Amino acid sequence: MKRRTAIVLLALGTWAPAQADEALKAALAGAQRTPAYAARDAWRHPYETLSFFGLRPDMTVVEIKPGGGWYTEILAPYLRERGRLILAADDPDSASAYYRRSAERLQHRLQAQPAVYDRVQVTVFEPPRRLQMAAAGTVDLVLTFRNVHNWAADGDDVVKAVFRSVHDSLKRGGVFGVVEHRLPADRVPDPKAASGYLHQAHVTRLAESVGFTLAAASEINANPRDSADHEGGVWALPPSYANKDKDRARYAAIGESDRMTLKFVKR
Repeated sequence: MKRRTAIVLLALGTWAPAQADEALKAALAGAQRTPAYAARDAWRHPYETLSFFGLRPDMTVVEIKPGGGWYTEILAPYLRERGRLILAADDPDSASAYYRRSAERLQHRLQAQPAVYDRVQVTVFEPPRRLQMAAAGTVDLVLTFRNVHNWAADGDDVVKAVFRSVHDSLKRGGVFGVVEHRLPADRVPDPKAASGYLHQAHVTRLAESVGFTLAAASEINANPRDSADHEGGVWALPPSYANKDKDRARYAAIGESDRMTLKFVKR
């Protein structure tokens, strides 16, 4: 039987870029990084993850829903001279107070360090109402980190609408990089992803349904200690600790969530 998609499984700790990216290492070591964010590198593997997605300094890159700017701190200085970073961010005029506050925090962050963020472009992205993140066919790489479950809360149609917008924005051969909390394959899923976890196969099917090809899947961000069945969902784990002091030591020992890392390509 022929496989419809070529999948490469890469074991944790065994994959490395073919050639070292010194500019990316410099961005990771830069003074612009928040110390508490840099402390998460051991769990989030930003160098390996961004290298796996094929990041280069001359690319046009979209980061969807940058949140607190964890990856933005790395991407902005890396792309500043030769590339372009677009943040598909929350709407400052949203009906949601949460999204308005998020947009305000992002603007404060960008304005606080103009030497780092002065060339970053911000667009409004609020599914399902506003979905266009960039002009069609202009982007080399779109990245989303731990966001798919939020769209899944509104149903698969919303996820597909987001993925379709990503597909439209990319150039032919462009890459869509997805990192998401992973539900074990034998676990019955919540259709609204209330726990924050999703099946890797389901995310893959949704992306393929709008025209993507799965080029590779990596275990860079895998965590076999995560059972994905915590009270309070994925947010029980660090760095959120949603249950506060309850079982905190146990959650700290688990670490951050088990995550899929998927590289889709627009053919």
